[in-house]
Amino acid sequence: MWDFEHPPESERLARRYQIDWMLPAECADRLATGAADIGLVPIAALAATPGLRILPGCTIASKDHVRSLLLVRRAHQPLEGIRTVAADTASRTTIAYSRILFRMWNNPEAEFVPMAADLDAMLARADAAIVIGDPALFALEENANRFERTGEGLIYHDLAHEWHALTGLPFISAVWCAARGIVVDESVTMDFIGSRDRGIANIDALAREWSGKLPLPESTIRRYLSENIHYVLDDECVAGMESFFRAAAEAGVLPAYQFPLRASPQPLSSRT
Repeated sequence: MWDFEHPPESERLARRYQIDWMLPAECADRLATGAADIGLVPIAALAATPGLRILPGCTIASKDHVRSLLLVRRAHQPLEGIRTVAADTASRTTIAYSRILFRMWNNPEAEFVPMAADLDAMLARADAAIVIGDPALFALEENANRFERTGEGLIYHDLAHEWHALTGLPFISAVWCAARGIVVDESVTMDFIGSRDRGIANIDALAREWSGKLPLPESTIRRYLSENIHYVLDDECVAGMESFFRAAAEAGVLPAYQFPLRASPQPLSSRT
């Protein structure tokens, strides 16, 4: 979102787009009801909301370790022995990936219990915990302190790395989509791609900015933005999405879904 927040492009884009900030799951709900035209949505929402059109070029993905999507389990309990998983409810897509992974780990019966992202409370309630986003990065930073405090040995599974190890494909979290009936032309696509590219060119500035907003070192944020997140919806990411939707349908995690990702951009709607 660099260009939407920084000059020289921010003034032009403010005349073209009205931006509302919310979690990706809420973006998907807005697109489903027609309350928004374009949104960054978890890919699981594509199967639940027919008619969304993916904007080409941009994604939030990881081609190996991501560090912000974690399954945390007690060291003495193997993956196949886990019976309950306390799951951060912030991401439908991560939970869908996790259910598929548990099937791959020969443990399809694990029960997922929705909980807020508090690792201590989650592990007090369940055998393992899924933490997502900033709480996951905090958990990694506090790993040593937690062991000193509790004496409990934990294993932190990076879910994107686990997916890549089993499939050889990227873990795709989210894509930009247009709502049903909203037709997007190449100029809109290029607004988002241009903003992405200038954001990548300004990762050092973003790391400095966000280190003042989050209790994380600037170096941790810089590494996360530059090494862990992949931003280009390339053919490998398309293959990763296809693999995810195929596995999700086979596991009964999501409805079967087909998507024309390689379709050419269409003319711009007057509602943009």
